[in-house]
Amino acid sequence: MHSSAIPIWFFIGILLTVYGALVLGYGLFELFTGTMAVSNYHASVWWGALLLLVGLFYSIRFRPSRAE
Repeated sequence: MHSSAIPIWFFIGILLTVYGALVLGYGLFELFTGTMAVSNYHASVWWGALLLLVGLFYSIRFRPSRAE
């Protein structure tokens, strides 16, 4: 029997990638405009980059493929 189910981790990876891109974009915007509340830590840049990397890892690792 052939199962054509898509792993839930693929969708979680897509979601993390989108959230990471949004948070990283906003963090870079804050960084370059100088409107950061806590400018020494750049938390939104770090968390956005981390979310983006984890999301890309899950999206690539669990992407659905035609040949199984």
